[in-house]
Amino acid sequence: MLRIVPALDGGICRVKLPGGVLRAAAAHALAQAARRHAAGVIEITNRANLQIRGVLAGHEAALSENLIDAGLGPSMNAPAEASGGVRPSDPALTVSGATAVSAISAASAADDVRNLMISPTAGHDPQALFDTRALAAEILALLQNEPCFAALAPKFALLLDGGERLAMLEHSHDVWIAAMPAHDGVHFAFGLAGCPPVARADEPEDNAAPGTPALAAVLPSQVPTLVNALLRAFLDLAAPEHTRMRHLLTVQSAQAVLQRAQRYLDFPLSHDPALATWRRATADDSLRFGVHPQRDAETCHVGGQPPLGRMDAATLHALAKLAEDSGDATLHMTPWQSVLLPNVPVNAAASVLARLAALGLVCDATQPLARLIACAGSTGCAKSHADTKADAFQLARLHVPAALGQVHLSGCRRSCAAAHRAPYTLLAVAPGRYDLYRRDDEEPGFGRCVARHLTIEQAAAALARLARSPLDA
Repeated sequence: MLRIVPALDGGICRVKLPGGVLRAAAAHALAQAARRHAAGVIEITNRANLQIRGVLAGHEAALSENLIDAGLGPSMNAPAEASGGVRPSDPALTVSGATAVSAISAASAADDVRNLMISPTAGHDPQALFDTRALAAEILALLQNEPCFAALAPKFALLLDGGERLAMLEHSHDVWIAAMPAHDGVHFAFGLAGCPPVARADEPEDNAAPGTPALAAVLPSQVPTLVNALLRAFLDLAAPEHTRMRHLLTVQSAQAVLQRAQRYLDFPLSHDPALATWRRATADDSLRFGVHPQRDAETCHVGGQPPLGRMDAATLHALAKLAEDSGDATLHMTPWQSVLLPNVPVNAAASVLARLAALGLVCDATQPLARLIACAGSTGCAKSHADTKADAFQLARLHVPAALGQVHLSGCRRSCAAAHRAPYTLLAVAPGRYDLYRRDDEEPGFGRCVARHLTIEQAAAALARLARSPLDA
């Protein structure tokens, strides 16, 4: 947020949201700042954060100041709020001279490490094993206030999973921590450089599951201490070129990382044999659309997705107003680039859903745009070979069969829009031309190329054939 990234369509300002939560008052401030200091274009990211596109030259400092004043900067020297609430900016950020430079540098470092993902329904899902919000607050406070963690790479990321039905389980994280049932309540299993192993209906329980194996399990009260130990162990062992946990694991074993982490713990990290067969229950990402019950039977969450994750300032203002009128005055962003309004009274849900649809949000998982992901494309990124946003809208009009799952349009091989592996990827090779890839479970990257140099019309036809018979190209 304090370092605006240049792009073809202007600067990009990334705003990290604790737990993906944005209070309505902060949403109004962000929308106003995006209109005043940028192009008024706001995107939800695949880490449930926001980014403002088209920041005007010479307006960078003013934009950052507006966002800090709205409480959207890092919360330093104080516990983060479990609800993701806003707070006034740190007075240190308003001083001048060398002290100001030092304060801004510290704030930038604290902002960089706020990479903790939880479910957008944390605390509200009636089937969750554990409410992770308080633990997330402790971990965020640790990340922001412990000086040594400023050395972590800006993309070093953690997952804290409470067992919710709506959860992103496919993003690879440097450290993942997931709730699991135990004989004495709930424990948290954890692993490195990957995702929790997830149960699949089509395989025996003792088969290997997608994801990385759990290394050990701890009590809920031990989770923040565990995170501290694992991150310190990483910093102790990593060479400068090892910016992510997966890099470190090419030269050190996971057990070596655990042995170093043990130095920072006053409880043993013992491997439970039950972890060998433990599988995290499957999630259902369709729950980000429409109306769904919460733990409190009198309330529900209502969700929709701005087309391809992008909206204008007026839409964000309207969403904030809707949250104030009908919810708890918060918006919960999701890693699928959608938004939830939690704590909506059941008798108001239909009206809220209709208002989301009237704002242009996709509110039904069967709609073609619900299954499309697209990066900024050539209008916003010099590295992109095609206008992926426009091509995705054209593909939606031509229809995307629901049986295919997600289709990802990427302007280049960097895959900025999708941190997980989509079943199908259209990789741009020239304006309006794409190679089509299909990914099976064990294939790396985009998977196997099944067709080359397709127009969008040809891509739509090829996808339709694949929906009828996955063996056809």
